[in-house]
Amino acid sequence: MTDGLRGALVLERTGSRMGAERVALLAAVGRTGSISAAAREVGLSYKAAWDGVQAMNNLFSTPVVTAAPGGKAGGGAVLTPTGEKLIAAYGAMEEGVAKLLASFEKSLNLDPAEVLRGLSLRTSARNAWLCKVWSVAADDVAAQVRMHLAEGQDLTAVITARSAAEMRLAPGAEVLALVKSNFVMLAGAGVPERLSVRNRLKGRVIERIDAPLASEVTLDLGGAKTVTATITRDSAEMLDLQPGTETTALIKSSHVILALP
Repeated sequence: MTDGLRGALVLERTGSRMGAERVALLAAVGRTGSISAAAREVGLSYKAAWDGVQAMNNLFSTPVVTAAPGGKAGGGAVLTPTGEKLIAAYGAMEEGVAKLLASFEKSLNLDPAEVLRGLSLRTSARNAWLCKVWSVAADDVAAQVRMHLAEGQDLTAVITARSAAEMRLAPGAEVLALVKSNFVMLAGAGVPERLSVRNRLKGRVIERIDAPLASEVTLDLGGAKTVTATITRDSAEMLDLQPGTETTALIKSSHVILALP
């Protein structure tokens, strides 16, 4: 059999991408009912599989997987109707891409490597959420954009008025909100009311990974949305951030970057 031109289908929003590997992970979750079992099936670490599920849930308006974190021992996980539709749609698109490439190879005398090489925007922002705008207020310089992030959780970004106009931001629009993990501060109970931080996302610690100097802490915000913060190890220990701890993530509005999906 001769080698034909092959392509890889990648679904991307600014800040995150989803390819065949993550679709395979979703399908494995559906078969096994467990993220840890799905990770073993597709050859991923539990951490990589859990991060992949979190990223996909954050990027869609409804979750693709509902899961209870259980560590490597496993917690229950269920593929939602959205997840099932995503798998089916991806398979149909892959078939279409394969047919298109076969036709392309036969009919065009072009260098496939040159034609198929694309530019993709990547970002180092750990947190990427699909949000819906509900309010935009602007003056000559700045615009304040308020968005629904999860049930009972709103997010505010302050960007330039020019950017808001160019993106045509208005109530009802969907946007991607990007926040670097080291821009996320964490606070224990009793956050002072008089504090110059606009965004206060209440959540529950579901994972903490410690290194000698820093800790990565992930909170469940509800609605299958999560936020990840990178803080000092000393701070994580001082706040006693253990799984199940009720915690507030503090994010300045100027640290929220917006992009069109």
